[in-house]
Amino acid sequence: MKVFMTTFIFITALCLIFSVAFAAKHLPEERGKTLFNDPKAFGGSVSCASCHPDGKGLEKSGMKKEWKNPAGTFKSLEEAINACITMANKGKAIDVKSQEMKDMVAYIKSLGMKGMKHEMPMKEKGTGY
Repeated sequence: MKVFMTTFIFITALCLIFSVAFAAKHLPEERGKTLFNDPKAFGGSVSCASCHPDGKGLEKSGMKKEWKNPAGTFKSLEEAINACITMANKGKAIDVKSQEMKDMVAYIKSLGMKGMKHEMPMKEKGTGY
C-alpha cells in the first residue's frame, strides 16, 4: 500500500509539472484566440468570433491609431475590445492591464501578420542595396 501511494503521488506530481510547463509555453496570441472564440470568456452570451469568424474584419486593427465600431470611436484597441465585449457580447469589460487583455490584443495584432511573408524581398535589376 505504501508503494502504491508513493507511486501515485509521484505520477500526480509529474503530471502537474508537465501541465504547468506546457501551459507556460502557449503564446499570448494563442491564449487570445482561445478567449476570442469562447462565448463565455467574459460572462457574455456570444464569442467575438460570432461577429468576426477567424478574426475577419480585424486584420488591420493592430495597426490603427483610432478604432471605430457601432459603439463609437476609441483611442485604444483595449477600449474598442471592451466596447465589443460589453455591447455585442453582453459581457463584462476586462481590465485593460490584465493578462486577458494583453492576450486579446496579441491575437488581434497577429491577424494582420497572417498575409505577410517573412522573407527577404527580391532585388530588382539595376538597383543596389
